[in-house]
Amino acid sequence: MKKIEAVIFDWAGTTVDFGSMAPVQAFIRAFEKFGITPTVQEVRTPMGKLKWDHIHEMLQMPRIHQEWIRVQGRDWTREDVDQVYRVSEETILEILPAYAQVKPYVPDAVASLRERGIKIGSTTGYTDEMMEIVSEAARKNGYAPDACFTPNSVGDKGRPYPYMIFRNLEALGISSVESAIKVGDTLADIREGKNAGMISVGVVDGSSVMGLSEEEYKALNAEERFALEERTRKLYLESGADYLIQNFSELEDLILDLEQMAANF
Repeated sequence: MKKIEAVIFDWAGTTVDFGSMAPVQAFIRAFEKFGITPTVQEVRTPMGKLKWDHIHEMLQMPRIHQEWIRVQGRDWTREDVDQVYRVSEETILEILPAYAQVKPYVPDAVASLRERGIKIGSTTGYTDEMMEIVSEAARKNGYAPDACFTPNSVGDKGRPYPYMIFRNLEALGISSVESAIKVGDTLADIREGKNAGMISVGVVDGSSVMGLSEEEYKALNAEERFALEERTRKLYLESGADYLIQNFSELEDLILDLEQMAANF
């Protein structure tokens, strides 16, 4: 590996919105409009994918599939996916302003990286319209990346496709995929980074993989927290994560370690 020139971050659950709660609430409310209440686990399983693909995968889950047939009296169609998707889009646009708080340690970590000449890119499952809301709110809260690309900018081929990453590398003038790393909070983030040929890093605290709000996480006792963190780490590693950080306070040290290992080869 060469010197790190850029870090490509995800948004919800990674840099803002501890626990990635906005998408979860939007999907739950959208399905409820059609008479079905998905569990949080059902909602989180496809998290990080393009939103339409996310809903499509949920409708194929056995319990939700059977519930749809029971409530609607027929099997679902692609038009039904479109309808649930439209409701979820309307819902998330309404609630996003309340879910744009920057996660702990993020502003300081980003400032430290910039002091070292490292550029900040970003990919997301949000649309351009959603990002207008989130970006402005995050900027006011102390976080603004140097570049951001949504699925809209790559023909709606979102994660785990690597194309949003490639657009970032181009916009930031990065010399190679070996000179950047991807940091995210979903399994789709990890696969996106690996598909781009990059080192992929999973964030434990406040991640969609962990699946808890900040209040829920703080309410855990030591034993519960340890068990949940171990489960989160296991899922990341099974999906191909190269490294894990507890939170953004560990990011700069990881980058220094990576550069030192490269220098020793």
